[in-house]
Amino acid sequence: MATFLYRLGRVSFRKRHWFLLLWAAVLAAAVFGAAKAPAAPADSFSIPGTQSQKAFDLLDERFPNSGSSDGATARLVFVAPDGQKITAADNKAAIEHTVSELTDGSQVQSVLDPFKTHAVSKNGTTAYATVNYSESNSELTDATTSALKEAAQDARDAGLTVEIGGDALQSMDTSSTTEVIGVAVAAVVLLITFGSVVAAGLPLITALLGIGTGIAIITALASTVGFSSTTTTLALMLGLAVGIDYALFILSRYRAERAEGRDPEEAVGLAIGTAGSAVVFAGLTVIIALVGLSVAGLALLTKMGLAAAFTVLIAVLIALTLLPALLGFFPKAVLSRSVRKKAKKGEASAHGAAEKEKEGPGTRWARFVIRRPLVVLLFGVVVLGTCAVPALDLQLGNQGDESKSTSTTERRAYDDLSDGFGPGFNGPLTIVVDAQGADDPKGAAKTIAADLKATDGVVSVTPPTFNKAGDTAVLTVTPSTAPSSTETKDLVHNIRDEADGIKTQTGAEMLVSGTTAVNIDLADKVTGAILPYLALVVGLAFLLLMVVFRSILVPLKAALGFLLSVCAAFGVIVAVFQWGWLADLLGIESVGPISSIIPIFMIGVVFGLAMDYEVFLVTRMREAYVHGERPGQAVVTGFRHSGKVVVAAAVIMMSVFAGFIGQGESLIKMMGLGLASAVFFDAFLVRMTIVPALLALLGDKAWWLPRWLQKVLPNVDVEGEKLNRALKSVPDPGTDGAEHEPSRV
Repeated sequence: MATFLYRLGRVSFRKRHWFLLLWAAVLAAAVFGAAKAPAAPADSFSIPGTQSQKAFDLLDERFPNSGSSDGATARLVFVAPDGQKITAADNKAAIEHTVSELTDGSQVQSVLDPFKTHAVSKNGTTAYATVNYSESNSELTDATTSALKEAAQDARDAGLTVEIGGDALQSMDTSSTTEVIGVAVAAVVLLITFGSVVAAGLPLITALLGIGTGIAIITALASTVGFSSTTTTLALMLGLAVGIDYALFILSRYRAERAEGRDPEEAVGLAIGTAGSAVVFAGLTVIIALVGLSVAGLALLTKMGLAAAFTVLIAVLIALTLLPALLGFFPKAVLSRSVRKKAKKGEASAHGAAEKEKEGPGTRWARFVIRRPLVVLLFGVVVLGTCAVPALDLQLGNQGDESKSTSTTERRAYDDLSDGFGPGFNGPLTIVVDAQGADDPKGAAKTIAADLKATDGVVSVTPPTFNKAGDTAVLTVTPSTAPSSTETKDLVHNIRDEADGIKTQTGAEMLVSGTTAVNIDLADKVTGAILPYLALVVGLAFLLLMVVFRSILVPLKAALGFLLSVCAAFGVIVAVFQWGWLADLLGIESVGPISSIIPIFMIGVVFGLAMDYEVFLVTRMREAYVHGERPGQAVVTGFRHSGKVVVAAAVIMMSVFAGFIGQGESLIKMMGLGLASAVFFDAFLVRMTIVPALLALLGDKAWWLPRWLQKVLPNVDVEGEKLNRALKSVPDPGTDGAEHEPSRV
């Protein structure tokens, strides 16, 4: 592979104008296709194989005229002024006027008057009106949401306190602020790392071009393959991350080869042949992790993973072809100013600058580690293990409006409903009764309603509402506890456990659904998918890394190190978002269970980035070892050449992810803190601490591979050993038959 990529790099360098035009044409075609493509379908969420999903499907089948179960809902919560009742004449008139205002909306399916539906609290201070829409929240027009806000404001002007709950005003934040901050931080870090504006700009240019091309192609194909408008969220995040990382690694190798005195074309070829090989396999591990998200069985997560995997593939291709072409336009400008100045004085001076660079902090740290490997290893493991302890108390769920800031109308609506109607009112359970097999459908529904009323933890049960055929009924159960509480989860399981007995007694099937039940089912499904996902992703990556490093212990170490870092990151999330540590400092106003999607999402993203750092760092160690250095010295060499690159990449990613912590949504905060801490743990404690310590302890054994495996596994030559031999024996076509200068790769 190294030989092929070496040739590809040199061709890209020589034919740089053609490669630049090729990628410009690809981007233009993708943007044109995205502009002409039909709008992406709305987000649809389903959890196949769960009882809540079965209930939703049954409702859509048996209540065909009730509208889609995916339609948005708004709940206007009215609170009377102090000392007044909501039923007072003026207050009642204001509410009825608000209801009539909303009824005429083009996307409004129904508006329920609180005085007709008895949606008034027992103390008479609070009432709510429910607005059902025919479309999902992402498809509501500006006119529809504006009408909702104006109607609420009219009631406020009449003296009432009005807040808006539900999901009608909720939409995914499409702000690019975080990405802009990430790019700005990346620019500063790259400038410090390379000491050249051009060198700092090239990784950003290639990363942004990769994101633009990938997102445009995905958008163009969205309606064909069923991708929604939010599918590209993960692709955008990871596309920026790996796009910068891959270009950073290759560019660093190019500068190292130039510092050794090689001409630009030869340096590009060697950089793509060696560092490019590492990029290929790093990209493959990320793609494996992203495609593996399909194991969870959630369509939305599967599509996000596939879209992100495609964007990573684009990033790899750009790093291997466009980056060397751009280096052809700026062969000297990417070098630091000091190296350019010394290069003018002769090759020896440039080489001296390279030798001076060997005494950097990375080299000193590596030497310290190999002198005290056991102490360093124990330090890293103890720190990570301590940080991971809170993860033992990990509780999955999905927080709703209660986790939002009190500055939002959704949170205030949630609090007003809890105060007026009880904490369980915000998480009602929808009971669907399939009475087709019952001799007396109405009698069966009444029996079920009576049993539910007698269940501990149930505050109220509405009378059953039947469809036109009279074979399916819907009841609403209000728990006595909050939606995200353990007691409510136990209640859902208890009701479901009674379903078999109900069917035997009445012949009717009872299904539990509703938002609260959906969140519980989602948590259970994700929890059940974590171990299979880990086994699949880590197993495939282990095989891939075994091919790359031609070792058993190095891939095993990589996998175990990843598990340590991700467990430590889970510990941080639990300590902050579940236990409340540093919650005030981070602006977290409510603690509770961790979002169900966070663990499997973090595992996929962190695994990909962790393997990037592993491949970038250890391939250079492997290269030095294969070329004759002792194990300890090979570790030092790897740090000298790649340590700074890994640190720069980690700092960039930590800054990008930390930007999400400042967002308002609790889920986004979890994602930002979890990923930032995971990158810190993996880059600095695992790859920069535990990995060199273990390699120093293992010595030659680290690179041991049984002979039978040596014969079975393909030799992909990531370290460039075959390339090195070829360059020593094959004359350069541009030297008129003269022997090619030996290359120390």
